[in-house]
Amino acid sequence: MNAALQIPLEKKQSLHALAATNFFLADVQTGLGPFLAAYLAGAGWAPGRVGVLLTAGGILALSLQTPAGAIVDRVRSKRSILVGGSVLLALGALLLSLTAQPWAVYTSQLLIGGAGAFLGPTLAAVTMGLVGVKLFDLQFGKNQSFNSAGNVVCALLIAGVSELFGNRAIFITAAVLTVPTILSVLSIRRKDIDSQLARGGSKPWEQNREIEAASITRTLLGDRVLLIFFVCAFFFHLANAAMLPQLGEMLTHGARETAAPFMSACIVVTQIVIMCSAPAIGRYASAHGRKPLLLVGFSVLPIRAVLYTLIHNPTGLIAVQVLDGVANAIFGVVAILVVADRTRGTGRFNLVGGGLATAVSLGAAFSTFFGGKLIEHYSFRVSFLTLGGVAAIALALLWFCVPETLRDFTPPDVDSPISPCAQEAAA
Repeated sequence: MNAALQIPLEKKQSLHALAATNFFLADVQTGLGPFLAAYLAGAGWAPGRVGVLLTAGGILALSLQTPAGAIVDRVRSKRSILVGGSVLLALGALLLSLTAQPWAVYTSQLLIGGAGAFLGPTLAAVTMGLVGVKLFDLQFGKNQSFNSAGNVVCALLIAGVSELFGNRAIFITAAVLTVPTILSVLSIRRKDIDSQLARGGSKPWEQNREIEAASITRTLLGDRVLLIFFVCAFFFHLANAAMLPQLGEMLTHGARETAAPFMSACIVVTQIVIMCSAPAIGRYASAHGRKPLLLVGFSVLPIRAVLYTLIHNPTGLIAVQVLDGVANAIFGVVAILVVADRTRGTGRFNLVGGGLATAVSLGAAFSTFFGGKLIEHYSFRVSFLTLGGVAAIALALLWFCVPETLRDFTPPDVDSPISPCAQEAAA
């Protein structure tokens, strides 16, 4: 409560607009994400072919994430990035609504993947620029709550739209929802975003381009804790990303007409858990640390994989999505807090956030390909159990190799090209 009082009253409008942006942008991305695999399966695409498509989209996002973070650090007009990305999402959605032919589907993935690489880092940057370091934990948790609320509303909306008008209407709905997204972005007042806070840096770092360029490699590669955490994130998403799409594929082949409603129910359960827990996760992480929460989030993933092989009725499978909500709520909030901890004062918050997104995208891309091939050559059961084993590897690596990151940092010496993370590694 006291933290909330520290936010200047003149920024309240921008914070409300930020909440609306998270809400509506989640609507758009929900319509373009989990429903795609079920839509393509219903259009006659084989599981292996769907996996290749999703992998291609993931590889594109992977190649752009870290450069996107660096660009977000440099570009002062964060709102322009969000507006441009929303327009690209709308174009990709409209293309999917027209046809499921390979040329259209792959082109849409090019547009959607290209836009998506910029949206996450930019929203985090805007949040940091509005509230600063001390309130970032709390505000980012609220962001995730509104994001999940948008996912819930969109999943319910899509369930009704697909029932009345067919699966192609899903993507038309996603395109239409970019309009309130853009209006929300434009309601965030430019003057309320501190461009230096938004990049986690200070003016002397911005003024010396030679020092800044030298610090990129040191910031990304000079911090052992960050590198190990990125590996953990890779394995987490290698295990996690394919599970829900595979579940949708498995049930689509049995009853195509119920695929979209079932996926909507799964998404609603997951997102309600995130919506209700994300603000509390931000508060807990601020007061008690990051690692205990991360251990909980990583530990539920292997359990979820095993339950998918043991439960066969739709109601039970939907209930299992509570675990998905727990895992994704914790990772979605706490992972970016770890990045903020390790980059404080470096001016490289968004660059390293892009590095994290690269690890996530790499894991997600290989997950859909790996899972699809396991289904193609073995079975859904083998795929789920193998992904659960990968999740166990991620948990072990986090447990033994990643320390707590919530602690005080000394601001960097502006005359030194070495970031605090690199200084620590050298010590």
